[in-house]
Amino acid sequence: MDKPRLIILTGPTAVGKTDLSLKLATRINAEIISADSMQSYKYMDIGTAKIRQEEMKGITHHLIDLLDPADEWNVYFFTRAAKEAVSDILSRNRVPLIVGGTGFYIQALLYDIAFCDAKTDHAYRNSLEEIARREGNEALHEQLKEIDPDSYRNIHANNVKRVIRALEYYQQNHVPISVHNAAERQKESPYDFRYFVLTDNREKVYAQIDARVDKMMEEGLLAEVMKLRQMGYQRDLISMQGLGYKELYAYLDGEYDLDEAIRIIKRDTRHFAKRQMTWFRRERDVIFLNKKDYAYNDENLLDQLLKYL
Repeated sequence: MDKPRLIILTGPTAVGKTDLSLKLATRINAEIISADSMQSYKYMDIGTAKIRQEEMKGITHHLIDLLDPADEWNVYFFTRAAKEAVSDILSRNRVPLIVGGTGFYIQALLYDIAFCDAKTDHAYRNSLEEIARREGNEALHEQLKEIDPDSYRNIHANNVKRVIRALEYYQQNHVPISVHNAAERQKESPYDFRYFVLTDNREKVYAQIDARVDKMMEEGLLAEVMKLRQMGYQRDLISMQGLGYKELYAYLDGEYDLDEAIRIIKRDTRHFAKRQMTWFRRERDVIFLNKKDYAYNDENLLDQLLKYL
């Protein structure tokens, strides 16, 4: 039996995935499934660089604006929703095109990775959350160094939720979650897929990130965050840990001035892009497309994508 077809177009933030994905979707009769951990939240448009309805060019997009910011979106919910979207798209003889930069989500869908769903030890979880509150995210993150160095390297200290999950997994199973996930990654994919990673010179990506943050501020990111705050969304929500949101919440709480908040957003987004590329380089069955090799021309890139397909 033939495997269902699946195409992934990913890469670091601000590299230009959105424009190219729309052109590709038009050419191959595809619908787009967002693999972005923040674009599923309503009311969070500017800071997530969410595509606007008028920019979609008639291409159906899935997994955008699904949740209230008070809700929790994670890899479990993503894979379930993404599988449903894939089945729906294929049932209408169209092509599912996964677009977004959350490599962990893409990997989980692509290889149908099973995540252990043991019962939560609430006392242990509360103790970890208390360490993060009392001593800071870095102190909690350091606990991973000895028991799971791979997770320590691959999970950012500010991603408290994933740090806690890794610590919980070890406490419950006495095996690092990175070992479990590595074994899962060896599984054969249930899809006939092409996994494209769009790349560019690091300095150009960093310059595009800085320009994007400036544009977000011009478009009203601060007003968006102020509105979310007025709507009652607290800064400790998972949704408010997104780049641009947590820094502006800190500014509004008087922790630093606006210029410093913008500087931190740019710095941390650059660090995020670097971690994304580290992740994609470790993945298997990946096709890298460097924009420089195609003269920074989307039509040239599109021609190459179509040859691979």
